Amino acid sequence: MKRQLLLSTAALLALSVSSPAWSQSMEAGLKFLDEEIGDLSTLSRAEQEAELEWFMQAAEPYVGMDIKVVSETITTHEYESKVLAPAFTALTGIKVTHDLIGEGDVVEKLQTQMQSGENIYDAYVNDSDLIGTHWRYQQARSLTDWMADEGAEVTNPKLNLDDFIGLEFTTAPDGELYQLPDQQFANLYWFRYDWFSDPEVQADFKEEYGYDLGVPVNWSAYEDIAEFFTGRDMGDGPVYGHMDYGKKDPSLGWRFTDAWLSMAGNGDKGIPNGLPVDEWGIKVDENSRPVGSCVARGGDTNGPASVYAIAKYLEWLNNYAPPEAQGMTFSESGPVPAQGGVAQQIFWYTAFTADMVKEGLPVMNEDGTPKWRMAPSPHGVYWKDGMKLGYQDVGSWTILKSTPVDRAQAAWLYSQFVTSLTVDVKKSHVGLTFVRESTIQHDSFSERAEELGGLIEFYRSPARVQWSPTGTNVPDYPKLAQLWWQAIGDASSGAKTPQEAMDSLCAEQESVMERLERAGVQGDIGPKLAEEHDLAYWNEDATSKGNLAPQLKLDNEDEEPVTVDYDELVKSWAEAN
Repeated sequence: MKRQLLLSTAALLALSVSSPAWSQSMEAGLKFLDEEIGDLSTLSRAEQEAELEWFMQAAEPYVGMDIKVVSETITTHEYESKVLAPAFTALTGIKVTHDLIGEGDVVEKLQTQMQSGENIYDAYVNDSDLIGTHWRYQQARSLTDWMADEGAEVTNPKLNLDDFIGLEFTTAPDGELYQLPDQQFANLYWFRYDWFSDPEVQADFKEEYGYDLGVPVNWSAYEDIAEFFTGRDMGDGPVYGHMDYGKKDPSLGWRFTDAWLSMAGNGDKGIPNGLPVDEWGIKVDENSRPVGSCVARGGDTNGPASVYAIAKYLEWLNNYAPPEAQGMTFSESGPVPAQGGVAQQIFWYTAFTADMVKEGLPVMNEDGTPKWRMAPSPHGVYWKDGMKLGYQDVGSWTILKSTPVDRAQAAWLYSQFVTSLTVDVKKSHVGLTFVRESTIQHDSFSERAEELGGLIEFYRSPARVQWSPTGTNVPDYPKLAQLWWQAIGDASSGAKTPQEAMDSLCAEQESVMERLERAGVQGDIGPKLAEEHDLAYWNEDATSKGNLAPQLKLDNEDEEPVTVDYDELVKSWAEAN
């Protein structure tokens, strides 16, 4: 009898947890505005209240519903999960569980739901790198169609899509919007502004290299600066001129798919991504069908520019970075520059900004300003004007077709709430991952700019358009992305030369494409591999059509080093704006 009673109690408890009696409260919404938002919004207080009132009314049919959404664990999403989700629940009566898991786990859950049709999560914040996948597999809802049809009644009239800076990255070649940007950060150059500005250091550099120490415009200058600082005593002992990581780990793949090859100069011109050959070296035809990755099919994954990119990565990691960096992962290497022993880093994510400006760090001044700055990344010898110059991560709300309509509608309300004009300025101050132009231009960021090491200046500059996520040439991001860390890991460990590693990578990418072509799962926008020819053939074919890739190997991959004064660079941005 006792056991039966315990079972009955457990069953009732489970029922009460899964079906809570949630209610709506505008009072809770007003308290949220008072205590959390204040004047950190592009909307007036009256406009904020009106927007919250709209959310409450639109949510009435879903009161008591319990939805689940998921994102990777970064500061922005922690704020959403811990602060914005409870506020949304209190306002609307929709219980939101916002799970935070690793980026790879997000993709795995997404893949499982796409393949099984089982509704694991009602919405995902996944990278816009999957735009080519979502477009070709048609497992994600087109938000363009959604907002005009089943989602029309729950689409915020004040959403203001034109204000989002990343919609170009989440729109497919069919013109449809498949994802709504939630957070965005770039991969830039980071350096110790205090050391670069030191007259004694400047004089020593000028005497040794014959030109001014400054922000490197090209890789030749970056290499000189790395060499100059490595082993130099900057007051607290010798420092390193470069920081990176090299452990054979999934995060090593991001290090390269996140546009490293484009920085070297692989692929074609084109913003936001090179066409017909993109920064992964994947070529598409006039119908956006992938036709190859290897040079033998007109791709550029194993072309001279890509091999040069891998060779420079290895050379700098071995010669100028701390020895332990070779055994580090992305997350392990991230905090190292903040410890004060690194002069510059060519591949640094602005998502680290929030952690890099904490009081008491060796890289912070006593007045709360940073000793460091961020600037545009230098480019390799194969790079040409008109190419993308780096990567921009755009975590974006994605709703799969396998999610029931009512749950999708409730999740769509939440995704709009956490990106709304009411909350976006405050959220951006917490996470520093901008998705709205109005937020970037907000007066509060003009006031805070001095504390953020160039982040605001970069996002307000004309330069930012050269930073973009993976584009639509990639037909199956989850399958192809996992090939990269294994291939690069072989080069990093010395098991393969850079050429051998990239030859292997492009062949494996084409093997996946061949299977997709054979299966026909992506229809007439899926891969259709081209005939094989040599590099000279495809280079001539490309140049005859006004394209670049694959480029021929240069006789000399060293170029004249060029630097620019950081303060003059920022001034030029201001004048351009």
